[in-house]
Amino acid sequence: MPRRHHAIPLQQAALESPSLASLMNRVHASTERLNVIRSLLPTALRPNVQAGPLDEGCWCLMVQSNAVAAKLRQMVPALLAHLNTRGLGVISIRIKVQNR
Repeated sequence: MPRRHHAIPLQQAALESPSLASLMNRVHASTERLNVIRSLLPTALRPNVQAGPLDEGCWCLMVQSNAVAAKLRQMVPALLAHLNTRGLGVISIRIKVQNR
């Protein structure tokens, strides 16, 4: 592969790199799942939940506090059911509290 000495757009770089393209696809899939469940989340929690890694059917949600994590853990069965009715194939959801 010839070396370039000029900047290229991210989309072009992703098309030329299989590993970067795979990463971008996983990020897109995770974001898509968050958009699907966003309407089920209480309004006050929505800004505190971010899409995390999606790996082989296990999806991670990143949250701001233990309180948000506790509430989401109660909602996991409903979130999984909603995702699976949409055909998004999530087997499990992990909740991870982000360190500040």
